[in-house]
Amino acid sequence: MKVSKAWKAVVAAVVAGAGTLSTALVDDTVSAAEGWAAGLAVLAALGFTWAVPNRQVVEAVRE
Repeated sequence: MKVSKAWKAVVAAVVAGAGTLSTALVDDTVSAAEGWAAGLAVLAALGFTWAVPNRQVVEAVRE
């Protein structure tokens, strides 16, 4: 299965943002600091996931 680098980063960003916002919404409001934290979590997830290369699949040669 081939997953492109872009989709891997998008999924990571959505999960990071949703996790951060779900924690922020415990008190039914999102403060400015919590909003910044969610934004930074999304950007960090995009950046770190984009930087890590996908593992290369090596197929065995049958003789």
